[in-house]
Amino acid sequence: MNTTFNLTSEFQTIFETTLTPRTFFAPGRINLIGEHTDYNGGHVFPAAISYGTYALAREREDQTFRFYSMNFPELGIIECTLSDLAYKEADNWANYPKGMLLFIEETGHEINQGADILYYGNIPNGAGLSSSASIELATGVLLNGLYDLNLERIPMIRLGQKVENEYIGVNSGIMDQFAIGMGKKDHAILLDCQTLEFEYAPIVLDDHAIIIMNTNKQRSLAGSKYNERRSQCEQALSDLQQKLSITSLGELTPGEFEKNKHLINDKINQKRAKHAVYENARTLEALAKLTSGDLNGFGKLMNQSHLSLRDDYEVTGLELDTLVQAAWDHEGVIGARMTGAGFGGCAIAVVEKENVDHFKKNINEIYREKVGYEATFYIASIGDGAKEITE
Repeated sequence: MNTTFNLTSEFQTIFETTLTPRTFFAPGRINLIGEHTDYNGGHVFPAAISYGTYALAREREDQTFRFYSMNFPELGIIECTLSDLAYKEADNWANYPKGMLLFIEETGHEINQGADILYYGNIPNGAGLSSSASIELATGVLLNGLYDLNLERIPMIRLGQKVENEYIGVNSGIMDQFAIGMGKKDHAILLDCQTLEFEYAPIVLDDHAIIIMNTNKQRSLAGSKYNERRSQCEQALSDLQQKLSITSLGELTPGEFEKNKHLINDKINQKRAKHAVYENARTLEALAKLTSGDLNGFGKLMNQSHLSLRDDYEVTGLELDTLVQAAWDHEGVIGARMTGAGFGGCAIAVVEKENVDHFKKNINEIYREKVGYEATFYIASIGDGAKEITE
């Protein structure tokens, strides 16, 4: 594999060694359907993609860890020792691997010596395809392999989420780490974020491709609006609980929601809850469609998901709506929707392979004319979860 060979010589140059490092990889992820359902007690439907983070490492004799990222060469080598793994703002991106190190040690796994580690990620920056979780899981499989820790995969995934929540301070769910840790080639994962029960669904694309469309808009609003949507759903749930004994919106079917939505006092909160309930139902339907090989049926669910995110949850915005509408209008597209938190980031479309070049050119022209700058397009092949690369 060419990338690995180039990275190996890069590693040897940066760390001034002739030794050959071991190479580990963790993918990024897309969520095919089930947006803003995770914190509402529902299901998500992510898949690991072929873009991700490479991590190359050799053990050292001492207790020093040296981190270098080819994505941030201007920051040079960032160092820490096993005795001081505290969060430091100056350590920038290296806080993600440091957090994994700290929490793996805290769980009782013994790491007695340091390592030199080179990272290289080809996930587009700010695209919402989960580069931070990819770094966490690449570090997790690397430490597991390098030090023979026998750390099981689900606990490793939980530690990745813990790094986000407690070390970095981002209140995110477990979907990203789970998809990256448990990904399976040519399959998506139906995941219940509360129980972590999951099921694989085959993605048989045949003569279709999944195209990631990056708006190239940084998601500046995502944080504040995310918290606002979250509290609107919590308020809706609280109104429903006056009468219903439920612990989350994800427990309701669309029929039960329609019967009881009058209990939600605020009309806007009612719309937010409607999205959470209907979107969760779509994830279960998506599993059925893909398992029976009905790609067209799955495409229709994608379209409904975007409409709901646009009209009921209101997290799309001009850029995402422009891309998705242009995709809907294009020949050979069976479904398109935003993916991720919204307000920028990416959309995805399922497109006939013979139309892909034409699709990218046309959609980009429409986008540039309406938004004023270019979108970027990537073909997403659905791959395995985090692992060591041994070839």
